[in-house]
Amino acid sequence: MQQAKISIKDEQVEFLENHKLYGYKDKSSMVREALKRLKEEVERKSLRQSADLYAEIYKNDSELKELTESAISGWPE
Repeated sequence: MQQAKISIKDEQVEFLENHKLYGYKDKSSMVREALKRLKEEVERKSLRQSADLYAEIYKNDSELKELTESAISGWPE
């Protein structure tokens, strides 16, 4: 595993010092979990924004709606 030097605030150091209270074996595992969760949240937000953009484009594009309708025509419900 790689190491990285980072700077954090005193309150964050205090929080990390209590890693065992939160079920983590060490500070590093707590930071790794926090970064994993942040990454998932950022990806989820990006995916939602992309879906919203496509929905907006679809809503305002009558040709795209017609193309979609013709593509699903005859498909089972």
